[in-house]
Parts: sequence; structure tokens; C-alpha cells
Amino acid sequence: MMKTTITLQSGTSNLCASELQLFFLIKCNKESKLISTPYCIKVNEWDEINNCIQEPLAGTMRIRQLELLRCRIRWDIQQLEFVVEECIKKRKKERLLKIENIYQNICGKHSFFYYMDTVVKYYKRMEQIRTGETYQSALNSFKRFRKNIDVSLEDIESELLQTYVSYLKGKGLSHNTTSFYLHRLRATYNRAIDENLIEPKFPFKRINTSIEKTVKRAISIEAIRKLKSMELDESSSKAFSRDMFLFSFYTRGMSFIDIAYLKKKDIKNGMLTYRRKKTGQRLQIHWESCMQQIVNKYPAFSDSPYLFPILTNSQEERTQYHATLTRINRHLKEFGQMLELNIPLTMYVARHSWATTAYREGIPLSVISEGMGHESEKTTQIYLASLENETLDKANRQIINLI
Repeated sequence: MMKTTITLQSGTSNLCASELQLFFLIKCNKESKLISTPYCIKVNEWDEINNCIQEPLAGTMRIRQLELLRCRIRWDIQQLEFVVEECIKKRKKERLLKIENIYQNICGKHSFFYYMDTVVKYYKRMEQIRTGETYQSALNSFKRFRKNIDVSLEDIESELLQTYVSYLKGKGLSHNTTSFYLHRLRATYNRAIDENLIEPKFPFKRINTSIEKTVKRAISIEAIRKLKSMELDESSSKAFSRDMFLFSFYTRGMSFIDIAYLKKKDIKNGMLTYRRKKTGQRLQIHWESCMQQIVNKYPAFSDSPYLFPILTNSQEERTQYHATLTRINRHLKEFGQMLELNIPLTMYVARHSWATTAYREGIPLSVISEGMGHESEKTTQIYLASLENETLDKANRQIINLI
């Protein structure tokens, strides 16, 4: 059986002494072929020992360019492997002789899988971890649809996306979950256009990515009072779950990931200052006694920089965060059943509940939006969408009562 290997090589560039040109060395049994690529890098960016492009230092201007270059190289190797395999199957004697001409036709494209992976890495590098995870989730879904067969950015077309939508619906996913994945695929595609990697073809133009109004995800202030007054063993994990929900509500619906990463130094002169993990937006909240009471119940270790004892191992912070959130939400759902609430109680309900309560108290939409760290009032309106139906129902009831 013929064995094929394709490795990356470097050589002196004819254009610039401080640059290296990259080549692909293709070996198939006793045959070998060196193919030149259009890619060049700086001499200090090449790893002589491992024959690969070095990882650039964080914060350097070249980090994004080198990420994209590695993306293109991985795609090229993948396509070359496919071409050589097809040549071998057809027993073409000239399989390596004409490979360079074939390569000229396939190079220059960009792998969608690899490119979206660079977007995930970008958000993680910017410490927008949750955003990176949403892109990773969308990428994983698209890979499952494609059965892990890659596609180039240039070949993302409307028909392919329509088939993907049908696939998701066939899996029983809701319209909003489908839109969630499509939004991130579209954002990735548009990013590639912004980086001048592809010419726009508008494949998402006929794809419905709208968000439908969700069911009510807020509970009343009376329900929150009942939750607060529940008799629980104060040393139990259930009490901690209840208190995290209350802390989120007290802090204008702070997301749990932001609660987990709060640091002791974030509280100064009676103010809590932090940046949202999701957007990087800086928020300030007046530190109230009810917040301090919860902190006093759960002091973090003296050598820990964090406010709460949630992240205790720096090597496994994300794992600890997810495990704690899962446990808290499990407890909250139990509380919701005990209180006979008509929706599943989760940490996210605290955020919706603060927005809804503020709106009902007559606080302007612009103030609520700023308080929650939303980038636009449109996002806040999604949180409050269920109130529109309540207002209409109340008006309808008044009219019916006139009869």
C-alpha cells in the first residue's frame, strides 16, 4: 500500500533576504516532489527544529496574520492529500509530476473549519471566553452536519445553508437554537469578508436568522421574597445556590460567569467595578449591605484573589465554573418546583427578573439597558418582550369586563 506524507518546508525567498518562502514536500513511496507556495514568513517566525511556523508572542501585530496563514496551510495540505489519494486510486503514473499544476488551482482558498477555529481562539485570547464557546458550539454543530468534511469559505452557499437548516430542524432543534448557530456562522463569514479573504456572495441573504419571542423567563418580586425566606441549612450547597441567585439579582442581573470571576480588589470605596466577560464592558455598582452579607457567608481562601470560593484551581477554572453552575441550576430548579413557579428556575432567570422588575417600577428602558451592560436597547427589549403580551392581555380583560 502506497504511503503519502506532506510536510511543510522553508527556503530562501528570492524577493527578500529577511523572509523565507514556504514549500510542501510530498513523498509517495520512493517518489518525492517539492511544490512552491505563495506564502512567505519572516526568518524569526520559522521553527527549524519542528519544521513549522512558530507561535507568535501574545500581543504582537503578526499573531492574527500567522493564524490565518496556518489556517490556509492546513487547508492546502488537506486538499493535497485528497488529490494525491485520488491519483493513487486511479493509478496515474504522473501522479506527482502534475501535482503542482493541480495545486495552483486549489491553493488560495480558505478552510471554513480552520478559519472559524481562529475566530474561537481570537475570543479566548481577548478573554471573551463565553463568546468563544458559543462560536465553538456552532462550529461543532456545523461539523456534525458536514460529517467532519471541511468546506472552503468560498464554497459557503445558500443551498448548503438551507440544507443545514433542514438538518437542524430534523434534529428537533427550536427556531431560536437554529438561529443561534446561523448567527455565528454568518458572523464568521462576514469577518472573513472584512479581512479581505473572500469576495462577498451574500449566502445568508435568504436564510431566516430572526429570533422569536421567548417564553417568559422572569419571576415576580413576591417569588424572589419567598425564595429568600426559604429555610435551608446555611452551610449547605443549596443555600449557596439560593444566595448566588439573590446576589445576581442584587447586582442588576450579573451573569454567573462574572460572579465567579469577581475579585476582592474589584470592591473599592463602596463601589463594585468589573468588566463583563461577554462584552468586555466596564460596569460599576454601588456596594450594598445585602451584597456584603452574602460575601461574609462564603469567604474565599485568604490567598485567593477571587471574591467567592468558586474558582480554587487556576488550571481548571472553566471546569470548576461549569460544574458549579450546573449544580446551582439543579438546586434552583428544585426550589422553583417547591415554590410552584410556572418556569424552570435558573441563574439566568435572575437577570430577566431584575430587568422586568425595574421596568414595572417605571425605570426607563435606557437606564435598564445601561444597568445590565447591554450594548443596545434592542437587546434589553428581548428580555422584556413578554411584558408586551401581558399589557395586551390586561387591556383585553378590561374591554371584556365592560360587557
